Amino acid sequence: MIILCPGQGAQAVTMGLAWRDASRAARDIFEQADALLKGSLPATLSSLCFEGPEDTLNRTDVSQPAIFVCSVASWHGLLESLGMTPGDPKLAAAAGLSLGEYTALHLAGAISFEDGLSLVALRGKAMQEAAEAQRSGMVALIGADEDKAKALCDKARQDDVLVCANFNAPGQVVISGSKAACERATELAQEEGLRASPLPVAGAFHSPLMQPAADRLRAALETTRINAPRCPVLANVSAEPHSEDPDQIRRRLVEQLTWPVRWSACCAWMNKNIEGEYHELAPGRTLSGLMRRIERGRKVISHDAPEGA
Repeated sequence: MIILCPGQGAQAVTMGLAWRDASRAARDIFEQADALLKGSLPATLSSLCFEGPEDTLNRTDVSQPAIFVCSVASWHGLLESLGMTPGDPKLAAAAGLSLGEYTALHLAGAISFEDGLSLVALRGKAMQEAAEAQRSGMVALIGADEDKAKALCDKARQDDVLVCANFNAPGQVVISGSKAACERATELAQEEGLRASPLPVAGAFHSPLMQPAADRLRAALETTRINAPRCPVLANVSAEPHSEDPDQIRRRLVEQLTWPVRWSACCAWMNKNIEGEYHELAPGRTLSGLMRRIERGRKVISHDAPEGA
């Protein structure tokens, strides 16, 4: 079993509700999260997941802990439906897109649920505040490979920040940086034979503009207990498994905020080196869709909701 864990952008109002209704184990996870985050969000985390409002759920400081909790709840619900406990399954590998890397590390036993939730809540808040500190954004480029995306960044950057941020799948690259540079890139993309779509995000994630957030995350990680993962967990920035060294894991998680996410390469590494059936946790089916672009015919089983729900 290979587990794929979604990242920011997968959130949607009612996410996790079917799991909460169907599974005592999933309900327990939401209740734990509500208690752990009490007073730190505009409402309880579970009510934001189940009822919204959408504009609040889409805030980076809300969506990141919400997605982490929803994914973990779906995992516990899935195991309960199979008559298993979290210690039973022998995972072949785990990987998560950006935020989802924390979920993957938790499922592999590297980070406790409480510490994982604390880290993603801080990460989301720090990224939201870094985004609000200056005008910035992200643009999806359709039809781009790494060389074309880098060339467009070089052409549009001028004296601003503009870098490749996500290599999601063949022909799909996201760039990130100052608002003015993103606007220039959007205008220039057509000349390069690319389609450009500005993304509805708070700011320039996975770019040097996230350095203040990276610094805050580094300080939090220094005091967080991290164990060696029980299975290979792909690091977004290297597209290779994390080492067993806790300090190296900490470094990779800090780097992830300012370096590009190499999701396509992570999936290619697993497709080549790991045998097993792919399962995508809630919320959404984003990673199933990306896998079809990365390796057509590779099946991913979605657990956005319980079977039959």
